[in-house]
Amino acid sequence: MSMNSFGHLFRVTTWGESHGPALGATVDGCPPNVPVDAGMIQAWLDMRKPGQNKYTTQRQEPDQVEILSGVYQGKTTGTPVQLMIKNVDQRSKDYSDIAEKFRPGHADYSYFLKYGNRDPRGGGRSSARETAARVAAGGLARAAISSVFAGIKIKGYMVQMGPHKIDRANMDIDQIDQNPFWTPDAKAAEKWAVYLDDLRKSGNSVGAIIEVIASGVPAGLGAPVYAKLDTDIATAMMSINAVKAVEIGAGMSAAMLTGEENADEINMGPNGPEFTSNHAGGILGGISTGQDIICRFAVKPTSSILKSRRTITKTGKDAEIITKGRHDPCVGIRAVPVGEAMMACVILDHLLLHRGQIGENQGKIGA
Repeated sequence: MSMNSFGHLFRVTTWGESHGPALGATVDGCPPNVPVDAGMIQAWLDMRKPGQNKYTTQRQEPDQVEILSGVYQGKTTGTPVQLMIKNVDQRSKDYSDIAEKFRPGHADYSYFLKYGNRDPRGGGRSSARETAARVAAGGLARAAISSVFAGIKIKGYMVQMGPHKIDRANMDIDQIDQNPFWTPDAKAAEKWAVYLDDLRKSGNSVGAIIEVIASGVPAGLGAPVYAKLDTDIATAMMSINAVKAVEIGAGMSAAMLTGEENADEINMGPNGPEFTSNHAGGILGGISTGQDIICRFAVKPTSSILKSRRTITKTGKDAEIITKGRHDPCVGIRAVPVGEAMMACVILDHLLLHRGQIGENQGKIGA
């Protein structure tokens, strides 16, 4: 089994390689009669596409999405939706020097050991270019959420680049779309620009941390033990190429809290239960509480850099390698719309699961 699919009822299968003729996604389980067209999906892909500024790879890909099936007269039919994005700016010759060498930090080594072959042209399936298909599927998921389950909003942003964190006292959601780093801290964006420009010019790269919040999610999504909402969110985010860690709510910081500090106390407010904090990230026992769902994930530095590093060849000889080509100095920048897309896919999947098993929530506070 190749394991290229994720989701339960809203199921996404991605296909294609970085330097192949095209890549895309087959989406099964999207509800029927959801208004959608290529332009609605394209808006999200435009956030992720390369070459938009000097802080991302200069590969010029329009990432133009085509809907090949599952949509008729502007609405989904309930049948599989096929989404395709053509590759138009490959430079496979940039990778000819590394065909026999393994890039340190990249998936070359593990892919070769598993399959006995690998696609050195941009990394094939291990390339971050695969995430374009996820963003397309996420655009469809957003359309379905908006049409069938109104009131849910998903927003992602960068909270850390390398060692440099945002100051949450400066957080302004309106700033996210006003800078190339998708960060809510305008002052941090100014500092990051200088920091990343120096790294880029030196041929180096750096990692980042992305935060994604889903607000307006109703209580009751998820299930105990093996279908926990946070389990599926963590799986979705961890499956993104270059992601090395995921946390929900307080995450790793919860280990530093006492039980008294960590407990999200509950009071009865004028409109129902209210929480005094959200260390749980909107999920308790694998089931949503109605609070904002908060997830963060860490993206490692781009492995393809213009720095000489030691490696070995397929024949087992020591060697040195410098990776040429066009690469992101901080791939975390373009991971923001990818994280949003994966959150949308998981939330829609669990909304459909909940509707199928439970319908309306069974428990009523104060009843």
